[in-house]
Amino acid sequence: MRHLFQRRSAAVATVGVAVALATAACAGPSSTTWHNGSRPANGTSTGPSAATGKPVHVRLYQSDGSTYGVGMPIIAYVSTTITDARAFAKATKVTVNGSSTNGGWYFQKSAVYPDYPVEAHYRPQNYWPAHASIHLDLPVKGLTAGTGLVFDNSLTLDMSTGPANVSTIDGSTERMVVTTDGQPVFTFPVSLGKADTPTFTGVKVVMEKDRVVRMVSNTPGNVYDVQVPWSVRITNSGEFIHSASWNGGNIGQRSTSHGCTNLTESDAQRFFDFAQVGDVTVYTNTGGPTMPSWDGYGDWNLPWTTWQAGGLAPTG
Repeated sequence: MRHLFQRRSAAVATVGVAVALATAACAGPSSTTWHNGSRPANGTSTGPSAATGKPVHVRLYQSDGSTYGVGMPIIAYVSTTITDARAFAKATKVTVNGSSTNGGWYFQKSAVYPDYPVEAHYRPQNYWPAHASIHLDLPVKGLTAGTGLVFDNSLTLDMSTGPANVSTIDGSTERMVVTTDGQPVFTFPVSLGKADTPTFTGVKVVMEKDRVVRMVSNTPGNVYDVQVPWSVRITNSGEFIHSASWNGGNIGQRSTSHGCTNLTESDAQRFFDFAQVGDVTVYTNTGGPTMPSWDGYGDWNLPWTTWQAGGLAPTG
């Protein structure tokens, strides 16, 4: 069974966290920290009159001044299960390097924070441009969130993207090709998930990095308790790109892992030092299903028309 992930700071952790294994992945959930660096915006709704009802509060995951990879969605958490996000979506203004961009919010249930049962991700149709300044204006205070519900705050956010780091991992060749701004920088041999614990296919986004993660399995016939260095998380449920010195004979030859992407220790350290939260990884020919959109930052696996519909709460 895959486990829910509780987001933590995007900063690199120097001490590993204890995590439980998922059946088809290497490790389970991690701890959480609010960034809460976004600024409250002044003013209220720009509509003819403000809505009334139960207050609905919004918090952002990102903080002002932060830099992410080009696959990182803007993430908002909502304090109540809303029924209508049309006013929220209409009020949203996002610019990239000062120019308006067309993107969309997608709402889904969330178990990350107990007082925020809904999370919303905002992304453009394609990845963000590299080396860009992104500004969000979310003037939703006073707007309706559905019958008997009203947003009680407005927010702004200023963040940036770094280089366009994109890794392509092919299960048929057991190779990982890493590019930055379109130029190849690394080619690593890998070992992916074996047949009964296959690696998800599709687009995954780097969520966090840990110098050491404790990975534990109590499954009969597959019991272990190991400290795994150079671990880069790419799903809620426990898929990492990490060092696997114990699997050296299979790396580059065959897929034998529990769902993670195994690298040699030296290659894992090189990727760890290179990767930033929000970087894109694209998996093909793994033998596994497509990563669900809710299992981390799987946003790019949904068709754009599906995304535009808004998910849990209609946006258009």
